[in-house]
Amino acid sequence: MKNIVLIVALFAFTLGNSQAFKGKGDQKFQVGANFQNEATGINLTYDYGLGENISIGISTSYALGIDDALTKIVDFGDRFDLKARFNANLGSVLNVDENFDFYPGLSLSTKNFGGHLGARYFFSEGFGVYTEAAFPFAKYDDQIDLFYNQFTINIGASFNL
Repeated sequence: MKNIVLIVALFAFTLGNSQAFKGKGDQKFQVGANFQNEATGINLTYDYGLGENISIGISTSYALGIDDALTKIVDFGDRFDLKARFNANLGSVLNVDENFDFYPGLSLSTKNFGGHLGARYFFSEGFGVYTEAAFPFAKYDDQIDLFYNQFTINIGASFNL
């Protein structure tokens, strides 16, 4: 199932006619599914453009579908993650398509310090799709390793605000 969703998202990046990242003052809201070992969940992201190729934002995820063997040992704090993030929006630098934005970034969360690689493609002025891969660089010692302290993938819809 994960492979089918990824293939559909990558195919969707080949269509459309809008601008993915406009620079200073640009605002993006994203909502999508979060996939990781032992759980699936929901991901919400907000990004604000500080310059032509720089944005900052916040992201939150909540693990909904958890493996049955783990439901008794995890609580809300284990399922929830909140991140402050920094992105380098490279769509205009790569000069691929104005509808496409590729953004590597860093994040500081309640679980770890990590990075992410993302891409979004807009079909119209207000609507697009995104995919993001996130990975930890440094984990906090007192955090449970089950959720968000591992490689995760997010995929969903992106909106211009």
